[in-house]
Amino acid sequence: MILSLCLNPSIDSYAHIKGFEPGSVNRIESLEEYPGGKGVHVAMALAELGANSRLLGFWGGAAGEWIKNQCEALKVASNGVSVSGNNRKCYTFISENSALHHTELLEPGPTLSVNDFENFLEVFQNESAKSDFICISGSCPKNAPEDAYAQLIRIAKQKQKKVILDCTGIQLEKALEEGFFGIHLNHIEAKSLCGSSKIEDLQEFFGDKVQLIALTRGSEGLELAYENKIIKSQIKLPREEIISTVGSGDCLTAGIAFALHKQLKHSEIAAWGAACGTANCLNEDLGMLKKEDVERMLKKVQIKTYE
Repeated sequence: MILSLCLNPSIDSYAHIKGFEPGSVNRIESLEEYPGGKGVHVAMALAELGANSRLLGFWGGAAGEWIKNQCEALKVASNGVSVSGNNRKCYTFISENSALHHTELLEPGPTLSVNDFENFLEVFQNESAKSDFICISGSCPKNAPEDAYAQLIRIAKQKQKKVILDCTGIQLEKALEEGFFGIHLNHIEAKSLCGSSKIEDLQEFFGDKVQLIALTRGSEGLELAYENKIIKSQIKLPREEIISTVGSGDCLTAGIAFALHKQLKHSEIAAWGAACGTANCLNEDLGMLKKEDVERMLKKVQIKTYE
């Protein structure tokens, strides 16, 4: 079983709108809603690939119930902690107005109480013991401790479970003090973190704190550093085939976790990551992929390996 954590789930929406005039009434013409949050995307992609996928999160109100129900329909079992308030909604505006098109508007989500995170740690203790691999992705709700991910990683390490982390800011800084198995970040996040987007510089920066580095560069593909190898994987997809890139990084994380769980070779791990990230771009549904698209993309992956 692969366990995905999404501490700050959301309802992700395409909001179709002609334009936006400040100070006036603006109407959304239509709304398409999807279960969201980075860890939710990872869990859904893993289930679609055929993995036994389980999801942990903080679930707030009717929004939280809706997200869980949608995930259950996609064969993603869920657990976690119920909190007061509602899970957040995240809007992506779709408009003929180029200045507004793909503008995002994100709600803050619920605020944790004193006991909420402690309760979550107890749930994680049990769930992590049953997992083979753990993915932790995205932001934390308000009032989560600054070392929330470090605490979760510490528990996972005690149970000898490997963790792939995809986050930024103080949560990442604290997690690095603890050390963990793998990290996924894009080239912008890498430069912000260590002043360079070169994977060799990242290896030096992380040292022995991280064993696997997945560095993404958008259309330029994935660089994977693992066990003294650097593998570059890329799929050249015509621009007109790209529908949405939202969630591509999360699907890439899922592909890497899936390949690692299957104990595939280094080049295959990089190939599955690139194929899953690219397959997501072929879907209108936010943060979702289709297995048949992944299989088709695997045949198009270009691989280069450096010792």
